Amino acid sequence: MTEETNVIRTAPLTQAEFAALGTGEVAYLKPMSSEELLRIFPQAPEIQPGLKLFALLSADGAPILVTDSREAATANAWEHDLRMVSLH
Repeated sequence: MTEETNVIRTAPLTQAEFAALGTGEVAYLKPMSSEELLRIFPQAPEIQPGLKLFALLSADGAPILVTDSREAATANAWEHDLRMVSLH
């Protein structure tokens, strides 16, 4: 007979452990301007200033999708079985 043991963690999560929480399960929807996009993701191609965009971000903050439509971001999250939450 094996005995199951529940372990209670008392130490705080490391940054890497915290960042990995929800990876592959949760995505964040962040409304942003095109100027903010270029500031946060400098590798993004230059786009017209003043656009309202929506970034779908992985639980660890990695960009999944950037679009000008909230509906497109939501559809992409659903297609990949991600639970979407808003980021303010």
